[in-house]
Order: sequence, then structure tokens, then C-alpha cells
Amino acid sequence: MVQITLSPGRPEYLQIAEQIELAVASGRLQSGERLPPVRELAEALGVNPSTAARAYRLLEGQGVIETDGRRGSRIRFAATSGSGTEMLRQMRLRSLASRAAMEGLAQGFCPDELEAAFGLELAAWRERRAGEGPPAAKAAVGACTHFAGSHDLALEALWAQARRRFPPMAIEPRYVGSLDGLLALLHGEVELAGAHLLDEESGEYNLPILRRLFIGVPLCVVSLAEREQGLIVAKGNPKRIQNLAGLARKGVRFVNRQAGSGTRALLDHHLHRQALNPAEIEGYSRVVPTHLAVAAAVAEGSADAGLGIRAAARAFDLDFLPLARERYDLILATADRERAPLREILSILGSAEFRLVVEQIGGYDTRRTGEERRLP
Repeated sequence: MVQITLSPGRPEYLQIAEQIELAVASGRLQSGERLPPVRELAEALGVNPSTAARAYRLLEGQGVIETDGRRGSRIRFAATSGSGTEMLRQMRLRSLASRAAMEGLAQGFCPDELEAAFGLELAAWRERRAGEGPPAAKAAVGACTHFAGSHDLALEALWAQARRRFPPMAIEPRYVGSLDGLLALLHGEVELAGAHLLDEESGEYNLPILRRLFIGVPLCVVSLAEREQGLIVAKGNPKRIQNLAGLARKGVRFVNRQAGSGTRALLDHHLHRQALNPAEIEGYSRVVPTHLAVAAAVAEGSADAGLGIRAAARAFDLDFLPLARERYDLILATADRERAPLREILSILGSAEFRLVVEQIGGYDTRRTGEERRLP
């Protein structure tokens, strides 16, 4: 058995698995060679047996080792001459992907969300690498949808299903807030926008604002879902925050969303109705771009509360205090409704499969998902 050295700062089971992978790829561990039993390895390294068992499970899932009941674990394959470098690359890649997937699943994200997040990160990397590129290159991308608007976990599930069902499709989302998303659609920068803007006078979502912004422009407004917005607080609510007034208490740190987002507009609407002064809320000026970022700030302890959707609180195993129920709509020009790839995206939106995925995320009502309205 190879020498394994553990260092602080990283999960011990990952270090064990990675060092065994490296030994296999370099030829120091050969095909069929047996590994020490879990308890023996744990005792030698001074770790809990569950840590060693988790490392073995990870290696088995990656196909590096195989376990045969009482006969224990052994190396499934080893490097041949000239193949060690490539094998090492593949093993490390699987390890990185497996680590990210397991951590995401452990935090409550579903496989569709993980697939969407991986795809978004790769798309963002490609965009940064390619830069703006020549106009002709942009025009050549025929099956690309440009989206701008408010962030939502149901959207991530939509992008994931679209990429899976229509592999050539490319989706470029920009999470800039509801208002900026609508302005991007108005200026022809994107084909699809997403919004949940409350009109204070009528109490209606999106439609009054669309009528004021897109005068005389025929629009197709499609319901993504209805969702719960509320205060996201730490597990057990240690600061005993019960309502918005509790945000103004001394020692309570808040994290906000950016101006122009529907969540920020909702917060300001309720603060005004309750005659609460934003200046008295510590952290009102601290902004983050997504619901998940709000939940992450609370989970890591840099904030005590933030306004966001129930699904984000659930993803980080945080407590949630409901404040409002709102409708999130997708908006596009009526003239683009039957054009690819928008036509395909809307077909997914109206499917029972998509509604089931969104319901599993939690905090959504999909009874009106896929419903279309036309303006004017």
C-alpha cells in the first residue's frame, strides 16, 4: 500500500481517494492489488472509519477499485506503458466533477440544477475566453437564446432540460435583475427576459410595467411559476427575527439584492407600507446578484437575514419566514413565439416533466406554469 499523507484544510476522504488515484496512474498500485480494510486504513491514518469508507466508495464509483464482499477492495485497473498521464488526467477530472456533484447534492440541489450550473459555468468560461469576437461569428450561432432578467432556480432547471432535449441549443443567460432584463429585451439585446416586478398601485405583477415600457409592442408573457418570497434566516433563527421590523434591531446584519431586481422592489414596497426606514437596517446597501448568493451569505454567517425565495433557503438548509407570493414571467416578442429555439424552450415549459422538476425544488406553485398571455 502506498504512503498516504493527510494535511489540514481539505476533506480527508478526498485526500485519501486522490492519493490512491495518483498511485494507480503512476503505476505504484497495480491491477488486482488489494487495499487495506477500512478499519485498518483508518487506524493507520488516525481518521474515523467512515472517512476511509467514504474514500473507498468514491473510488468505487469512479471505477478505480472494486469491492468483493469479504475479500475486500482491490485495484480494478492500472496504468499501462504510456497511458499513465492520460489516466491520471481522467481520474483527476472525475474526482473534481464527483466532488462538486456530491457537495451540491448534499446541500439539497437536484441533479437538474447541478447540470444547469455546470453548463452555465462552462458557457461563462467559453464566453470569457472567446471575448466578444467578430460580429460575423456571433451571427453564425443560429440556435442561441440570449436571456436577461431575474435569477430563479426554476430557470436553471429549464436551461438544463433544454440543453438535454435539444443538444445543439446554446443559452446565454445574464442575471441582471427584472428591470434591466426588460430593458435589454426592449433594446433588442436579448430574445427572452424574466421578471417578477410588483406594480404598487395595482398589486399586479409584470403586466402594468410591461404596458408602460413596451408601448404598442406585441408581447407574449408566459408564466414560469408562482413562488414564495420571504426572509431567509439561519437554522433555528438564532436572532429571533419574526418580521421586517426585526431587521432594524441592533446587531442584525442584512444582505440585500441589487436595485432593479424584483426582490429589491418587493422589499422596498413592504418597508414603505410598514413605515420602516431602510437607513436603520444594517447591510441594506450590501447587495448580491442572486437568491442563492443571499442564502449563501446567511449560511456562512456573514449575514443574519436576507430576502429571497423558499427554494434558496431549502438549498442551504436554512429557515424561511414567508412574506409574499409572486408570479415570475418569461417575456418575449410575439413575433418570436414560433421561432427556434424559443419555440422549443416554451414547449418544455408547458410539459408535465418540467413542472414535476420545479415542484421537487420546493417553494413553487406550477399550476399556471406555461400559461400564455398576449399584450397589447
